Amino acid sequence: MTLKTFDVQEEIYNKFSHFCTEHKISMGRQIELFMESMIETEPEAKREYLEKLEEIRKGKFIKVKSFAEQYGL
Repeated sequence: MTLKTFDVQEEIYNKFSHFCTEHKISMGRQIELFMESMIETEPEAKREYLEKLEEIRKGKFIKVKSFAEQYGL
């Protein structure tokens, strides 16, 4: 078993944590099952996920060298 760290939106984390607690399930195990399904048991879900990710990557972005300089913070 390996300990990993991920950045997750706090609101999503809190909602999922509450869901897992309410249903008496392991949050880590749910993440593990999701990851496994993405690479092994659900190739269709994997394809849809990758297509959505590619759309996001092609989005319109503004190149910013320094956020503070750009927006005066």
